[in-house]
Amino acid sequence: MKTLLFLQNIGAGEIIIIALVILLLFGGRKIPELMRGLGKGVRNFKDGMKEVEDEIDKIDEPSDKK
Repeated sequence: MKTLLFLQNIGAGEIIIIALVILLLFGGRKIPELMRGLGKGVRNFKDGMKEVEDEIDKIDEPSDKK
């Protein structure tokens, strides 16, 4: 399994430090807004992927019209 170069040996202590730095940088009020925006972005991306898959499936279906 390939791992990202900077995530090879990350442990619980490092994750806690990163979380604290993010909390200090953005503050307690901004983090929920950032996560909400991230969730909406992921949802929109998944919806877009689903639409593309539906279009591809629609094109691949053989048509019975002659």
